[in-house]
Amino acid sequence: MTNNIEELKSTGLKATLPRLKILEIFQKAKQRHMTAEDVYRILLDERSDIGLATVYRVLTQFEQAGILDRRNFESGKAVYELNEGQPHDHMVCTATGKVEEFYDAEIERRLKEIAAERGWTVHDHAITVYGFSPGAGNNR
Repeated sequence: MTNNIEELKSTGLKATLPRLKILEIFQKAKQRHMTAEDVYRILLDERSDIGLATVYRVLTQFEQAGILDRRNFESGKAVYELNEGQPHDHMVCTATGKVEEFYDAEIERRLKEIAAERGWTVHDHAITVYGFSPGAGNNR
């Protein structure tokens, strides 16, 4: 928990109980992408009295501080993931909602090459591929 306190302080945020609990949830979660409602359900399961409005507020603060990244996939709901500083893209199953991360050095190289050909400098990008995962069954 001491590292979490230091991490929050380094971003300019006070180490309050709601912030510490929510950060810990993201660090320990099996699923990397969670909605505010997912976080709130985990807090309820832990018998925490942190409200949904507080969860939304903390997620927004974490996003602004660079602790979390927010993504908006096809469901329309914002999902959050820890910002671990590693570039990656996403594949989203439109049948099951499963999200899989991937990294491809060739895609990264081509993006920079294409941008440079047009005089651009890439500082960030987000690629989301929508399709059917192997477990999607007959929903194709």
